[in-house]
Amino acid sequence: MIENPLDQLSLADLRRRTSVKWRAYPEDVLPLFVAEMDVPQAPFLVAAVQRALELGDTGYDHGTGYAAALAPFAARRWGWTPDVGTSRTLPDVMVAVVEVLRVLTGPGDAVVVTPPVYQPFYAYTRNEGRQVVEAPLDAAGRLDLGTLESAFKVATGISGHGRGPGSGRRAVLLLCSPHNPTGTVHTRAELEAVLALADRYGVRVVADEIHAPFTFADLADGATPFTPLLSVAGSEGAIAVHSASKAFNLAGLRAATAVGGPGAADDLRRMPEIAGHAVNHLAVIAHAAAYTEGDEWLDALRAGIVRNRELVTGLLAEHAPAVRVHPADGTYLMWLDVRDAVPEGADPHHHVLRTARLALGDGRQFGTGGEGRLRLNLAASAETLTEAVSRLTKALPPR
Repeated sequence: MIENPLDQLSLADLRRRTSVKWRAYPEDVLPLFVAEMDVPQAPFLVAAVQRALELGDTGYDHGTGYAAALAPFAARRWGWTPDVGTSRTLPDVMVAVVEVLRVLTGPGDAVVVTPPVYQPFYAYTRNEGRQVVEAPLDAAGRLDLGTLESAFKVATGISGHGRGPGSGRRAVLLLCSPHNPTGTVHTRAELEAVLALADRYGVRVVADEIHAPFTFADLADGATPFTPLLSVAGSEGAIAVHSASKAFNLAGLRAATAVGGPGAADDLRRMPEIAGHAVNHLAVIAHAAAYTEGDEWLDALRAGIVRNRELVTGLLAEHAPAVRVHPADGTYLMWLDVRDAVPEGADPHHHVLRTARLALGDGRQFGTGGEGRLRLNLAASAETLTEAVSRLTKALPPR
């Protein structure tokens, strides 16, 4: 049995790292703002990269080896096997999303997002000259069909009940599944309904499924299991993007693969060959090893995240009950509503950073619905998270 990876490193060990988590703020700040995990690198990943270096296998990446490693992992975890033959290996998830948007839309076309949502969805989309149309999640943090339909009408210019031949502008719905920052895991029924609605308006659906390995239906009673978009009825023309970088702490060795339903195969082929020129071959080797050898390590880590979620939820309920925790079935992130906890008129992120020396994700960066919220990274030791709650509590006025 593998020891919980989250309890193996001290804060002193972690501060030797030079990544953004440990260099963006002064040393007296406890950083839990970005999606980096406080774990030692898995031995099988170190061995895979070391073998490649010893062989001099450091050239240009080639072929569909990434998707070929993902396919059996996806079959084991979710009962779904992606189409390896039409997949495209790309430098990372957001590069993959951009390349997909370039194929499916043109400058001025719309991309619908469901905020509060992963911050780069806005910046990358707008940088490509596409307009962002928001369809906010409902009060429970779930996809809202009425809001989506309104957004599809704006995005496509179609005001009636569906489209006629050749009518409507091109548009894409960019889903985050599981959802970041809320940790919502979309149900199969929700995804089926979204796909049917998108089809009515001629909207193509693209899903960022990078957090898929971090769902907990097998570990927590009542938790929603992850449903791959491409396993859902009506997904023939959809595209999903996968990467092992979040689940195996490989943000510094990025790679991703775009896979599609049968109706999207030609779209993936139309991506220019140069789209994959920046793929890091060492990263693909590491990601393939993660998918092939990482099940036991990942399961130990997932159990640690469930433990940490329960720990932080309990500590906040006891010491800072005004902080509301959004219930989540996925990701290693926790979405906190602090509107009733911070001093009136205070900016939550800067108030907590200044008074508690605690860096959490600023909810405003996630778009509509992020105001008054903070995102906390649970991929840390129990000791670190206990200290984080203690600091947060001291930053809040008594209620």
